Amino acid sequence: MISSEKFLQNLEVLKTRMQQACMDCDRSVEEVRLLPVTKNWPVEAVRYCLREGIRSVGENRVQEARQKQDLIEGIEWELIGHLQSNKVNQVVGRFARVQTVDSVKLMRKLQGSLQREGLSLRILLQVNSGNDPAKHGFMMEDASMALDEALSCDCLVVEGLMTIAPHDPGDARVARECFLNLAQLSRELSAKKGVELPELSMGMSDDLADAIACGSTMIRVGSALFGDRAEGNAK
Repeated sequence: MISSEKFLQNLEVLKTRMQQACMDCDRSVEEVRLLPVTKNWPVEAVRYCLREGIRSVGENRVQEARQKQDLIEGIEWELIGHLQSNKVNQVVGRFARVQTVDSVKLMRKLQGSLQREGLSLRILLQVNSGNDPAKHGFMMEDASMALDEALSCDCLVVEGLMTIAPHDPGDARVARECFLNLAQLSRELSAKKGVELPELSMGMSDDLADAIACGSTMIRVGSALFGDRAEGNAK
């Protein structure tokens, strides 16, 4: 685990990158929120964030997140990894938002569990806007149907869209096209359905500038804050 001092240095560098990216495309830095990704790091990484006034973190794995949730208070947890339908009951009541709702089956499972508990859940629809066979998410042509289904589930609060860009370090245009596709889709769906979709969760450590230029409202950053992924599960 990196030191608190190193985390603070990384955070300042990251904020500077975000500010510069916003300036380059004439956006306010207030329009883009940072979501630290604490996957594979111990709960101390979450404490670092909390001490700096960051009150939301992203986790990829349900079980790892639940272990940390039992050790710290005052944080909102967002699930940013693939959610298997058989783990829905472990998520309900423990996460403020699930960013990776990627199937109708999962929506219906969440709806049923939330109804039984008398709860609601904020969600994002994950869209495979980069047409990447290695990624989860609704295909672009299925997004309208998916939104209709989500809006019909009264326990789900749809706040926007999320994507993960294809990994192609040799061609930044691949990620940028993915982000542009999602931003355009969001505008089209909002107009067509008459609903607000304010959140565009897209962009990570390596491609955050392109994501911000394309309209991202949230970047999900792990390595730029905490270094390379730690080995094994958090303790």
